[in-house]
Amino acid sequence: MNKELITELKKSYRVKKEEIERKLSEFEKLSLNGTEEEIFYELCFCLLTPQSKAKVCLKVIEDFIKGKILSIDSRETVAKNLCGVRFKNNKADYILAARNLFLKNGTIEIKSKINGFKSAFEAREWLVKNVKGIGYKEASHFLRNIGLGENLAILDRHILKNLKAYGIIDEIPKTLSRKKYIEIEDKMRDFSRDINIPLSHLDLHFWSRETGKIFK
Repeated sequence: MNKELITELKKSYRVKKEEIERKLSEFEKLSLNGTEEEIFYELCFCLLTPQSKAKVCLKVIEDFIKGKILSIDSRETVAKNLCGVRFKNNKADYILAARNLFLKNGTIEIKSKINGFKSAFEAREWLVKNVKGIGYKEASHFLRNIGLGENLAILDRHILKNLKAYGIIDEIPKTLSRKKYIEIEDKMRDFSRDINIPLSHLDLHFWSRETGKIFK
């Protein structure tokens, strides 16, 4: 492990630590106080983000909330509202399928389902198996954003790039199977423990280093 690089990493983390803690606190509040629909819209956000800009996806979700998208059954109508989102037809299908999965007696019931698991790891496995369009990265992202993913890694290209730069992985994999995802996640968790930066903090810090902002 390159000591100079680690020293620089810790220094830059200290500068952003308070901002990172505020963002994570926002996620925790959503877990505690968020409505069923707010939690569901967070899931929709994470369904939209693959290969699309997070800020664009957030704007789409904000427009969804204003337009009461939960009442729309038409794939074409949903897709038309996914302005700037890549693969919008597929993602419209994912949103409608997710809504149908969590719709009970005309209302969304997602919190009790997600909170019913013994751990975030169990919740992630269930999401990957049952929510169309969700992989390990998206499921981890969703759980982190609702305050339940403290020990999960969101292995997007920004995080993987940093893991390679710090020698945690030898190369960025072209695809991430379940086995490979968990293997890299374990390595990132060990690294965070070794440098005394919590995994959830390290994830946001790496992401902000690449994008210039602590987002979600």
